[in-house]
Amino acid sequence: MRRLIIPVLVVVLLLSSGCMWIDSYFLPPAEDTAQELYEAGMDAMGEKEYGDAQEYFSKLKDRFPFSPFALKGELSLGDAYYLDEQYMLALDAYKEFEALHPSNEEIPYVLYQIGNANVKLFKSIDRRQENIKEGLEYFYRLEETYPNSEYADPARDLIVKSRRILAEHEVYVADFFWRIDQFGPAWHRYQYVVENFSDIPDLRDYARKRAEYSYFEYQKTLSEEERQRIQGSWKLWLKKWL
Repeated sequence: MRRLIIPVLVVVLLLSSGCMWIDSYFLPPAEDTAQELYEAGMDAMGEKEYGDAQEYFSKLKDRFPFSPFALKGELSLGDAYYLDEQYMLALDAYKEFEALHPSNEEIPYVLYQIGNANVKLFKSIDRRQENIKEGLEYFYRLEETYPNSEYADPARDLIVKSRRILAEHEVYVADFFWRIDQFGPAWHRYQYVVENFSDIPDLRDYARKRAEYSYFEYQKTLSEEERQRIQGSWKLWLKKWL
């Protein structure tokens, strides 16, 4: 009897191991849970493996959209893009989070990061500054809506930085018109700086002096009728800013 039992056990073991091999070969592997994907993503973030983190958080978002971990993953996906210096993708992720969860407690952080990512896209003063303008909009929203947030003060610092970038861009364009003797456009640009960037005294004063010179050079190109038309408003403007 004992001799019979041993071969039977061997056969059972072989069959069971065979079944496990068949299962592992033909059946798909078990999927990660929402929590496992989120934790794997955070581990990757800790290791600065931002590409891996983006993959984990994207899978979490797609597979488990209604999980509590999905909400955390959506925000972390934006962070993974931001830290990976993929600022356009970060903007998309943060904006989507804001649209889907407008009352979430993390919205002050999201507004700050949208503004911050826009500032990071700045390249040079001679280019159009649409990202700086958009970033300012989000900083202003943060400052007005969440003035006591921990992100309000850093946002104010970036408002100062962003406004200077915009002012320097306007001066750059005005100087370009000045150099090619286009004093009419130069005058209007310098005027714009004086009127809209009084909080940046060095650029305001520079622009005002250039505006005066540009105005008088511009007058030389006008007819008597045109000079009379603009002279009155110019004198009032100049008196206002002196």
